[in-house]
Amino acid sequence: MKGPVQIADKTWWVGVNDRTTDLFEALWPLDRGISYNSYMVADDKVAVIDGVKADFYPQYVENLKAILGPDKTVDYMIVNHVEPDHSGAVEVMVQAFPDITVVGNDKTLKFLTQFYGPLPKSLEVKDGDVLDLGDHKLTFALIPMVHWPETMASYDTSTKALFSCDAFGSFGALDGGVFDDQLELDSYRDETYRYYANIVGKYSSFVMKALNKIRDMKLDIAIVCPSHGPVYRKDPDYIIDFYEKMARNETDRAVLVVYGSMYGNTARLAEAVAEGVHSGGITDVTVRNSATADLSELVRDLWRCRGLILVGCSYNGGVFPKIKHFMDIVEGKKVSGRFVGICGSYTWSKGAAMKPMRAFAEQSCWTKVEPEVEVLSRPDRKDLEEAHKLGANMAEAVSKA
Repeated sequence: MKGPVQIADKTWWVGVNDRTTDLFEALWPLDRGISYNSYMVADDKVAVIDGVKADFYPQYVENLKAILGPDKTVDYMIVNHVEPDHSGAVEVMVQAFPDITVVGNDKTLKFLTQFYGPLPKSLEVKDGDVLDLGDHKLTFALIPMVHWPETMASYDTSTKALFSCDAFGSFGALDGGVFDDQLELDSYRDETYRYYANIVGKYSSFVMKALNKIRDMKLDIAIVCPSHGPVYRKDPDYIIDFYEKMARNETDRAVLVVYGSMYGNTARLAEAVAEGVHSGGITDVTVRNSATADLSELVRDLWRCRGLILVGCSYNGGVFPKIKHFMDIVEGKKVSGRFVGICGSYTWSKGAAMKPMRAFAEQSCWTKVEPEVEVLSRPDRKDLEEAHKLGANMAEAVSKA
């Protein structure tokens, strides 16, 4: 980015792009990078809303001073969320602007001191409180567990801009533009799914509470300003509706097949399953090799797909480790409401792969699709026909739901 970008009256985007970090939270690949969106409202009083990751301090302060000039200072730093990819700027802001007041709710201020030590000046705000900057007035709404307990949003009644922090965010650096009408949103859709499913998805019930709270407050939202990804000024409802779909666990008429195969025999079952899904009229089917697929993409695909078929070989008295890891992650993300089918293979340990997959598939949050398919060593024609039948049954279940 070339520096600050004005997004509304007296309001600027002052964030940065990060194309150097390999893993977000040291877990999730950032092949397309990520943006850290920070905002400044420069009225009679100047407020900065959220910050950037510590690595980008020099560029960040340069962006701020490009707007402030030699005569102004930053009066307030509003921390909607304490995670260090946003609050990391607190330390440098206190140094660069000694009279700054850090603004947050009671949990925010507590967490900040845990990370950065005592704050020279702070202001605690509560749900519905208003910070008067002049013509611009910021109203605060607490939205806990989206996705930390201190999370809140800030709303400018003058510009009707909602500063939502991680809510409505996305992976992916901002390629040239900042706004939804400057970017190809379809190219960000998968990254928004991947961000939501892996970062926010576990807390979907709290996302719904936050969405309902925003509606109850009857906010007229003209601009959605998240802390990652595009700023939505042309169609703010696009991202609000998208997040609501994901929070409701609404799915597409689609099936994900995830397999683990050491020597290719179990992989043949996965191919037969996929062919069965197609034969049942579902063309949106994705086959993923758990050994090579990125875990965050598997979680993303599952969040979108209505059906899941696990195909795993036995390994050390259990199921193939990558399949086991995927199941553990999915349980931790609290994905629910999917149709699930299972296939397995063994040579001397009958049931070793099937037992953990069966326990996964028979949880109350899933609907299991039959038949179970278990193969001895190498699938024969009858085994492949059974796998094909499972795929066809899955297609029928997904289509009727």
